[in-house]
Amino acid sequence: MSDSPASLSGMENKSESVVQAPASKGFFNDLFARVPGLGWTIIIAGIAYGVLGVVLVTLGNPLNTGLCVSCFVEGTVGSLGMHGNVRMMYIRPEIIGIILGAFLMAIATRGFIVTGGSSPVVRFVLGALTMVGSAMFMGCPIKLVYRFSAGDLTSLAGVAGLVFGVWVGISFMREGFFLGDESDVNKFNGFIVPFLGVLLLIFYFYPPPFINVSGKGPGAAHAPWFYSLGFGLIFGLLSQRSRFCIVGGIRNYLLARDKSLLIGVFVLIGSAIIASMVLGQFNLGMYDQGGTHLEHGWNFTGMFLTGFASVLLGGCPLRQLILSSEGNADSGIAVMGMLVGAAMVQNWGLASSTSGPTFYGKIWVLAGIIFCFLLALFERD
Repeated sequence: MSDSPASLSGMENKSESVVQAPASKGFFNDLFARVPGLGWTIIIAGIAYGVLGVVLVTLGNPLNTGLCVSCFVEGTVGSLGMHGNVRMMYIRPEIIGIILGAFLMAIATRGFIVTGGSSPVVRFVLGALTMVGSAMFMGCPIKLVYRFSAGDLTSLAGVAGLVFGVWVGISFMREGFFLGDESDVNKFNGFIVPFLGVLLLIFYFYPPPFINVSGKGPGAAHAPWFYSLGFGLIFGLLSQRSRFCIVGGIRNYLLARDKSLLIGVFVLIGSAIIASMVLGQFNLGMYDQGGTHLEHGWNFTGMFLTGFASVLLGGCPLRQLILSSEGNADSGIAVMGMLVGAAMVQNWGLASSTSGPTFYGKIWVLAGIIFCFLLALFERD
């Protein structure tokens, strides 16, 4: 498989055009060199994620958790009664906002295109495995960036694991890994995830009897709904327009030296560092960080699984939410896998805590890595 736009689109139908770069003169010189056609949307998205994410922490979200798709999905499914951890039960308005914001932007820009039919069962499993890896690290790739930007040095092992997992994934891409072509499907398929967002919005403001809300723990730590929902809408609008993705930025640069998405990641980091310092959220060190553990090998391994599975899937958990909201039924299947995976890590005791990872969590992370290797070996064209 060549390092071309066509090869990237095999992972994500709506991926951006990739420019094959000449030999690099140095990472940062290459990264910030002039990019023909680079718009401001990825810069604006990076600033918005960096600043508004830290503001959400100041307003009440858990420490170093401006936005965490895996954590927030776990809380949401817990509120729906899909797991029994009373500390992780709250319908997160940020998730609702991301889904509806991306849907509205896709409709407004005629970017709502319904496709699907590419390895649905495999995508479901990979979606669940991104939650397993994130639960080991105690956060998804975007929370990894927030933790790093707030001075949490335990995140460095996660950074290394994520980059290595992406590198292994694109190594299999170069060998021909491909989950199959997508095609047009019935338009009803594209509205499932946006409808879920509307349903969650109704449940949030008019909760039926089965909805649960945590009285303590991470589920009870949240910003006022107005800010959470509003910032989530902004995240969704900008992410759909810019195609912002942590894993995608690393993947595109390593695979084809396309630096447009990676610039957005660096802008997010810089903006979040500045905002954390201004708002008193920056704490450099490995201790007293909140929502972390010190078993660095498993931090590395958890993010390795998440990065590897995300590359095979075509984007990180945040990107799957965006794609599914703009009509991609295959990403919708991955989101359903994420929902089940989020319930699974809580019900089966796979999620790490500040005391460290669990025995069963370690087993499932290793099993997930084996699954990804077998899939990548047998799905090569």
